[in-house]
Amino acid sequence: MKLSAMLQSIGLDVALKRDFEVVALAPLQKATPNDVSYIDQNKYLQDLSVSSAGAVLIREKDVVAVPEHIQPIVVSNPHLIFAKLSEFFKEPQFCLAGDQNQAENHRQHNQALAIGEKSIIMPNVFLGNGVKIGSNCVLMPGVVLADDVCIGDNCKLFPNVVIYKNTQIGNNVSIHAGSIIGSDGFGYAHTEAGEHIKIEHKGCVIIEDDVEIGANNTIDRAVFGETRIKKGTKIDNLVQIGHNCVIGEHSLLVSQVGLAGSTTTGRNVVMGGQAGTGGHIHIGDFTQIAGRGAVGKNLPPHTKWGGHPLMELDEWMKFFVSLRRLVKKKNS
Repeated sequence: MKLSAMLQSIGLDVALKRDFEVVALAPLQKATPNDVSYIDQNKYLQDLSVSSAGAVLIREKDVVAVPEHIQPIVVSNPHLIFAKLSEFFKEPQFCLAGDQNQAENHRQHNQALAIGEKSIIMPNVFLGNGVKIGSNCVLMPGVVLADDVCIGDNCKLFPNVVIYKNTQIGNNVSIHAGSIIGSDGFGYAHTEAGEHIKIEHKGCVIIEDDVEIGANNTIDRAVFGETRIKKGTKIDNLVQIGHNCVIGEHSLLVSQVGLAGSTTTGRNVVMGGQAGTGGHIHIGDFTQIAGRGAVGKNLPPHTKWGGHPLMELDEWMKFFVSLRRLVKKKNS
């Protein structure tokens, strides 16, 4: 659809220097001349000079930073307009592909599927169009794979695992019962009246080799781009990983960890039970966070943290001991 038509359909009458067929919404760093991007925070203004976006949603005070080759679309709330435009790119996550439950039946009756040798597809498994499964895999009852999911060799999916569209899973991956990979992230923009406008998520989830994911995990697809779990990471039960997160190699996430969108970690990060992060935070290599630690800032590598508010772990332990002494003294 033409950019002018998209804007008019959501109630914006904007004079455009150049109208074009919009291919996608995209971040500034990856946008092409047929893509629309947006800026909602000053820290992203520096990306304008290297972007190839065709147009950008931007506030009036920031228009001076927009280079000549990018068309500014001046709005009071770029995030909200981005959310409204995302509706034009909404895609169904699940398209019915028949009701065949055995690997041999799939090989014979659905040419779009590819299932490797010695893989076992148990009864009541649903496989969408274009699904690819490697060798020596096991899919247990109730597993659902949406269209174009790709699974490597030697993978095991326990009962009732659900994998959404375009998810990519490497070799030697185990996903335990009830986990959901690739569902929409919790992304909304807000109107002045307090209404919540959903941001449609067009990205995917990529799970690299040798990852184990516990029971009842949820790993959200990216808004655009990818949510990625890197090689060798082990995730306990009941963990929530938000959209566009990147978990570094060989990290450990203990039960009930919660990561807000765009959290990234280095390698060998350890997060104790019920630890959590705010959004857009980076945790450095080999950093450890004690249980219930609340991460609200970037953390350097090779450090240990705990508590809320977050402190270096030694400081937190001294603070906690002092607090207990103070309480005992008060009560004595």
